[in-house]
Amino acid sequence: MTPFVSLTRSVAARLGRAVAGTALGLALTAAVALPLLTPAPVHAQEASPALWVVRDADSTLYLFGTVHVLKPDTAWASARVDQAFDSAQDIWFEIANPDDTAAVLPLIQQHGVSMDRPLSSLLTADEIAHLDVAARAIGVTAAQMDPMRPWFAGLTLSMAPLTKAGYDPASGVELTLLARAKAADKSIHAFESLEQQVRMLAEMPEDMQLGFLRSTLQDYDRAAQMLDGMVAAWRVGDTQALDAVMVEEMARDYPDLYARMLTDRNADWADQIQERLKGSGVTFIAVGAGHLVGDASVQTFLAQKGITATRVE
Repeated sequence: MTPFVSLTRSVAARLGRAVAGTALGLALTAAVALPLLTPAPVHAQEASPALWVVRDADSTLYLFGTVHVLKPDTAWASARVDQAFDSAQDIWFEIANPDDTAAVLPLIQQHGVSMDRPLSSLLTADEIAHLDVAARAIGVTAAQMDPMRPWFAGLTLSMAPLTKAGYDPASGVELTLLARAKAADKSIHAFESLEQQVRMLAEMPEDMQLGFLRSTLQDYDRAAQMLDGMVAAWRVGDTQALDAVMVEEMARDYPDLYARMLTDRNADWADQIQERLKGSGVTFIAVGAGHLVGDASVQTFLAQKGITATRVE
């Protein structure tokens, strides 16, 4: 079984939004094993996702916020994004191998399964029954999911409503840009490893994992609708709306999760970007949109270092 995003209320809403816009390289890899459901049609519209630029004497660095899973016909490219990407020699992602199923499977076996604490020992009988209904939507049963740790079960189940609504991990921004980078023989780099992203989720406290799973089950039918809203804001470059839906509530209500998913990682990435600026040339960075909005954005940490990121209009 495989993980994915859930955009739901309470704990699942905060975690799911964060994953959708910050850490879905993992989900992109693993989602390919889920059975496909019938997608809904999507109509292309003009789009203008936000793009920032950092410059010094001999370097130009672009920051582009992404969504890791989209409907196949979602139009998101723009002339300024294409120009920035095409001009870059180096392309940076959260992880360099978001489509490497072989790499993720051993990590899931190590961090996503627990025979000692199966779901049946952590959930009530009613919750197990609800789990079984949701599991059957992706072709399995609660009994087959029983060895999964709660974080992995929650991400696995959240794939079904998104696929049914027409979302496809293969249409996500990262995989599209990764293919373009390879075709153009650009140099590909990553801020993190696949193992780091898995461990970030797997090392959440168990009560937080259970809250995520329970909320995923409770608000199962809302996931696609909430992702629709996030994608709509992202496509038109509405960073205030993205901050509100992806960051503000999590920062207020779940500060530990906020630190784990955003603050700590953004600070680390700003350090890596600062180091990159010591070189020369043009670099294009594509990371989840949640990392580029809010009070603890990558740009905020860059500003603390005296590095200004200017939005490209």
